Amino acid sequence: MRIDVLSLVPEAFAPLTELGVIGRAFSSGIASLYCHNPRDYTTDRYRKVDDEPYGGGAGMVLKPEPVFAAFQAIPKQGSCRSLLMTPQGIPLQQQKLQEWADNYQQLILICGHYEGFDERIRGLADEEVSLGDFILTGGELPAMTIINGVVRLLPGTVGSAESLIEESHSAGLLEHPHYTRPAEFQGQQVPEVLRSGDHGAIARWRTQQQQQRTRERRPDLWAKWQAQQ
Repeated sequence: MRIDVLSLVPEAFAPLTELGVIGRAFSSGIASLYCHNPRDYTTDRYRKVDDEPYGGGAGMVLKPEPVFAAFQAIPKQGSCRSLLMTPQGIPLQQQKLQEWADNYQQLILICGHYEGFDERIRGLADEEVSLGDFILTGGELPAMTIINGVVRLLPGTVGSAESLIEESHSAGLLEHPHYTRPAEFQGQQVPEVLRSGDHGAIARWRTQQQQQRTRERRPDLWAKWQAQQ
């Protein structure tokens, strides 16, 4: 998968290509990352990318010209999806990450900055995405979150594909508890069923734990999961 990012701070994305399984996915060619700075597409001597908002108000607004120029200069390949990082977008969910990983060969992530961006920039995006009901100084952290979440789903990134199936949110429920050695630690015991060797009983216990955890910790997810059954 090819991933292109429009950002005024492209250097923020360098760690993604250097650390852990995501870094190895980039170095092995499973995914490729290209960053584009709208400032490089300005035409004035000051390389100005923001301006005062029409009608007045606090802060500065990202201008449309350099963002459009940067977007249009990106080579498009195969099935492509452009995503705009904005707190007005749809809250990010695991199902979206899976959809993008499964169906697209290229993602273009547009990061806002300053007080906001010119409304016409929205027209470049197929979807608007938010991490939640809060405000950040720019769209870089949301974009990095999407890159991490999508790339780890690409075939070959994670060693065990089964681990992706069992994790939280993949099937609408939170993940079950995990334990490893020692069997007893500071008075806390690993559940006997996990040491029994009875795979059927273990599967049933894990399913029960998933349902219990979701019901207790995320009643919103529990209600949604029940409605789908």
